[in-house]
Amino acid sequence: MSFEIDILVRRQGRTVSGDFKALPGLTALFGPSGAGKTSILDAVAGLLRPERGRIVVGDAVLFDSEDGINLPPEERACGYVFQDSRLFPHRKVADNLMFGWRLAPDHQRFMSPEEAIDLLGIGHLLDRMPRTLSGGEAQRVAIGRALLCGPRCLLMDEPLASLDESRREEIMIVIERIRDELRLPILYVSHDRSEVERLADQVIPIHAPTGMHGR
Repeated sequence: MSFEIDILVRRQGRTVSGDFKALPGLTALFGPSGAGKTSILDAVAGLLRPERGRIVVGDAVLFDSEDGINLPPEERACGYVFQDSRLFPHRKVADNLMFGWRLAPDHQRFMSPEEAIDLLGIGHLLDRMPRTLSGGEAQRVAIGRALLCGPRCLLMDEPLASLDESRREEIMIVIERIRDELRLPILYVSHDRSEVERLADQVIPIHAPTGMHGR
């Protein structure tokens, strides 16, 4: 499964463009902070509507301005992992995971909760509240929730940025397992060259337009 993206998006009066085709595997959107990488990810997820263009994941057209196609986020089947994990603070880890599972139609699920828990090594965390988790633990739970929603692809926005070195290594190993064992296509945002060199099958440079910046 691959990505085909050709879009122009505006956010807070700033313009960001993305035009690339990505092969299966982990594709990194690489560039400095403010280049617009997150805006591209948000457009793929359906959280930001492009001014124009086309977004295709595999054989599914998620957005096409000429044909009037703009699938809502819940129909795009994109698992989104944010930099700050964004777990539901009032739900235990188990409930956060099952939220993703309940969202997925039966035909879309490719992994059981037990399989996700084993892959991510989070069985001992199930009764914990998010506020008691370390940064690395919270990100593993967030990845599990995204996988259990039965996504056709994963969108990962700087998932290592807020972690210390040991936690970064822990999550990189998890991402490598998802890439290699699940073979789930991943669109991955980063401004860290060493991270991208280790994880990415393909790198797409994203440059801020002259005189303009975006998220």
